[in-house]
Amino acid sequence: MHATATFASHAAAAPVEMDESTGTVLLNTAHSTYAFRVDRTAGAVRHVHWGLPIPLTDAVSLPLWSEHDNSFAGLLDGTEEYPVDGGARFAVPAFEVRFADGSSPVEAAVQNPVLLQDNHVVIPVEDRSRPLTWYLHYRVPADGDVVQRWVEFFHTGTEDDGDILLVRSASAHWPVPQRSHWRLSSVHGSWSAESRLHRSPLPVGETTLGSRRGHTGHHANPWIAVDPGDTGEEHGEVWLVALATSGSWRITAQRTAAGRVGILACEGHEAAELLLRPGQQHRTSVSLAQYTTGGFGTASRSIHRHLRTHVLPHPGELRPVLYNSWEATSFEVSEDNQIALARRAAALGAELFVLDDGWFRGRDDDRSGLGDWTSHPGKFPRGLRPLADEVHRLGMAFGLWVEPEMVNTDSDLYRAHPEWLLHVPGRTSTELRHQLVLDFSRREVTDWALQWLRRLVRENGVDFLKWDFNRSFTEAAARTGGPDARKVHLEHARGLYDLLDRLRTEFPQLRIETCAGGGGRVDPGILSRTDQVWTSDNTDAVDRLTIQHGFSQLYPANVMSAWVTDSPNPLTGRTVPMRFRFHGAMAGVLGIGGDLTRWTDAELTEAASLIRVYKEIRPVVQHGQQFRLLAPGEGPLTAVQYVHADQVAVLVWRPSTVFGPGQPPLRLRGLEAEALYRDEETGRQWHGRTLMGFGLPLPELPSGDYASALVRLRKTDSAGPDA
Repeated sequence: MHATATFASHAAAAPVEMDESTGTVLLNTAHSTYAFRVDRTAGAVRHVHWGLPIPLTDAVSLPLWSEHDNSFAGLLDGTEEYPVDGGARFAVPAFEVRFADGSSPVEAAVQNPVLLQDNHVVIPVEDRSRPLTWYLHYRVPADGDVVQRWVEFFHTGTEDDGDILLVRSASAHWPVPQRSHWRLSSVHGSWSAESRLHRSPLPVGETTLGSRRGHTGHHANPWIAVDPGDTGEEHGEVWLVALATSGSWRITAQRTAAGRVGILACEGHEAAELLLRPGQQHRTSVSLAQYTTGGFGTASRSIHRHLRTHVLPHPGELRPVLYNSWEATSFEVSEDNQIALARRAAALGAELFVLDDGWFRGRDDDRSGLGDWTSHPGKFPRGLRPLADEVHRLGMAFGLWVEPEMVNTDSDLYRAHPEWLLHVPGRTSTELRHQLVLDFSRREVTDWALQWLRRLVRENGVDFLKWDFNRSFTEAAARTGGPDARKVHLEHARGLYDLLDRLRTEFPQLRIETCAGGGGRVDPGILSRTDQVWTSDNTDAVDRLTIQHGFSQLYPANVMSAWVTDSPNPLTGRTVPMRFRFHGAMAGVLGIGGDLTRWTDAELTEAASLIRVYKEIRPVVQHGQQFRLLAPGEGPLTAVQYVHADQVAVLVWRPSTVFGPGQPPLRLRGLEAEALYRDEETGRQWHGRTLMGFGLPLPELPSGDYASALVRLRKTDSAGPDA
C-alpha cells in the first residue's frame, strides 16, 4: 500500500488510501477527505484533516495540531481519533473502563491499520499491560459523502484477570478543524412538539445532548451539526454527526478556547454500563458523519441519499396511502365499525387499512390488556380474519397496531411473568400511562414476543405493523443485579433489533412503522429495520410544518408518515381547510386518520381528488431530492420543493394572512439550467435558469388564513444555451 502518484480527480480516488511509511490514512468520499495518522510512539491515532479533498501526497506531510506544551494542558486533547482515559488527557474520553482491581487509566498501544476491503479500514489498539483490545473501524460507503465508524472491544484475558466494566464506549470521536466561530444545530421538543430546529453559538466547554429514557426520545434526536456561523441552507461548511442507536444516547461537542471542536457520539449515558467477562466482546452502534460546503440543504440531501441507499430495508418502494381508525373509534372498535370504515377508506383511494389500539383481549381502555395479544372476543367474536379478508377484498393491505415491549399490570402476562419487567427488586415500580416496560435484553422475553407476533401475522394475513412504544424507562435495571445491572439502556434496543430481524426474515413481505407516542424512537438504527416513522402524535397541519421541517434535516420524506385528520384538530382545536391539511401531509407519506363517517359528501369528494393528485406526485416526493425553499416561521410563507427525474413538485403554505408587500417569486433549486419546465396545470413554460435565477411566480393562493398550493412542473426539453 502506497501513495498514489497524482490526485487529478477526487472522484477517481480510492475510497481508502494508505501510506505505510507515515501511517497516514485517507478516507475519500465523493466530495471530501477524512485523514488521520497512526502515531505508535504516542500510542494514539492522530487526526489530520476533515474537509475538502486533498491528495495523499500532501496529507503525509501535514503537521499534527496540538495544544501549548505546559503541565496544565492535555497535549493530545481534541486531536485523537479515539481518546482514552489515561495519561495527560483532560477532555471527555471516548472510552472509559474499570478493571477488576478498581483502576481505570488505559495505556494504549496502537498497531498499523489493516485494509479489510477497498472501503473499510481497521486499526487494532490494545492496552499495554491489561487484557483489553479494541478495534477502530472506518468505512466509506459507495457513491456518497458519509463516513461510518464504530468500535469493537474484546476481553482477551482469563478468569484470573476478572471482569472489565465498560463505563463509556463511544462509537466515534470526530475531530473538526479549527475555526474562529462555531454554531451548533440540533432539534429539540417534547411529545407532540418534536423536531424543533435550533441553531445557537457553540460555547467553549462541553455541550451534551442525550437521552436517559431508554429510547431516542421526543426531546432531542441523536444528531448534531456544526458550522462556522455563516452557513446557510445552500451555501457554507457543515459537519454533521449522527448516531444509529435506539436506546439511551449522548452526543457531546467539545470546543476549546483555540476554536478546536471534537464531537463524541456514544450509546448510553453516564449510568449505562456494560460488563465484559473474559472472552466476551462488545460492538458499538455505528456513527455516521459527513462534511459539505453546500450548506444545510446539501447536508440533508446527502444523508437522505445514504439512508435510502445503505440503511432502509426497501428504499425503492412507494409507501402506500394508509387509513388508520384510531381517531374514528378509539378503543370502541368492532368488526362492524372497522369494516364500514374500511369501505369508505377504499372508496377514497387508500391502499392500506390499519386497525389501531383496542382490538385485543382485555383492552377496553389503556389500563388493561397489554401483553395479552389475542383478539378481543367481545369486539371480534370471529377473530380478526374476517376483517382482514374484507380489507384485502377491497384491494387494501391490512395493518395492526401493536406495542410488544409493554405490559399492563391488569393482564395475564403480568400475572404469569412479573420477573420479565424492567424493575429493581424491593423498589416500587413506576407506572406511566398505566403500563410497565418488558425487558427486551432477555432472550426469553423476545422469544415470547416473536411467538405471538408470528402467530398474529400468519393467522390474520397481516401486511403492516404499527409498532408503538408509549413510555420511557424507569427502574431500568436487569433483575439479576450486578455491576452492569443498567445495561438495559443499551441492550434493550439490541434485543428489539434482533426480534425485528427474526420477524422480517420469516415474513419478508411484512412492513413496519416505528412509533413511540409519535417521534420518540427515530434514528438510523431503527430505520435499518423499519420502513417508515410515525412522525408525531400532533397532526395539526400548521404545527406539522415546523415538525416536518426539523425532521427533514436528517430523515427523507419517504419515511415521514403524515396524516390528514379531522377539523377542528383533536389535539389543538384549530380549524383548517381540507386542502391545507392535505398539502401538509402530501409532503411525506400520506395517511388519513379522520372519522370518515362524519365527513360530508363534498369533503369525501375533495379528499378522493387530492389522494389521486398525491399518487401522481408520490414518486417525486418519496424518491426525489428535497429542497427547503422557505422555512416555517421566517416569513408569511413556507415552501418545499422535490425533484425526481423529469418531475418537480412545489408545495407552498401560508398559515396566516399578513398585510404588506407581495412575496417575491420562489427561486427553485436543483434544476437543469438549459431545460424547459412546463407547469402541468397552466401549460406555461420556463427555462430552468429562469426558475432558479428569477424564480417561479407564486401561484394564486386562496384568500384568508391557511392557504396552500401545489405546483407541478415537468421537464420537456433542452432549449440550448441561446434559447
